Amino acid sequence: MAIERRGARAAAVLLALLAWTALLLQLRLTLDATLARGGTTGEALVLYTGFFTILTNLFVALCASAQAWVPRSRLAGASLRGCATTAIVLVGLGYHLLLREIWDPQGWQRVADNLLHYAVPIAALAHWLWFRPREPLPVRAPLMWSLYPLAYFAYALVRGEWLALYPYPFIDVATLGYPRVLANATVLLLAYLATGALLRWQASRR
Repeated sequence: MAIERRGARAAAVLLALLAWTALLLQLRLTLDATLARGGTTGEALVLYTGFFTILTNLFVALCASAQAWVPRSRLAGASLRGCATTAIVLVGLGYHLLLREIWDPQGWQRVADNLLHYAVPIAALAHWLWFRPREPLPVRAPLMWSLYPLAYFAYALVRGEWLALYPYPFIDVATLGYPRVLANATVLLLAYLATGALLRWQASRR
């Protein structure tokens, strides 16, 4: 049991370092690009924090850091860890299926994109599969976890109305209109619930 705990902690450390590296690299790139076109640091931070990808990688980084260094904290618990893992898996799937063909980053931006959309999701999923939470998760857990993407969706819409800037083309109200955006969001929410249900089922196997 002690060996297993040490292995879980070591894996959490590696996951945290990977996620923080991806986040800091993307932050540097966003700052550089914004300042190069005459923008401000504040504008760069507003742009940076508008993406579900960034916020979810941050969520994973915080949960993994808590598991590694503050294992008794709520952030290290099964429920928040499950929510973060579900969300980051959806980040990877969504990018691969919906965005990869319309975005062709180069250089360090390509490195950052691969870290944020592939490396961290795969590592987080592997960590969940290999180090399943000990405490049982209720059947309603995926529904509880869905509050996170719903809150993001509301934030993205309000932010989009305010800034006239939407982070993803499938929730661009100015181009698609609210009926289409709501339909797209419903499909993504169902995918999130299905992913969460699978992760919760896998965690419940003993």
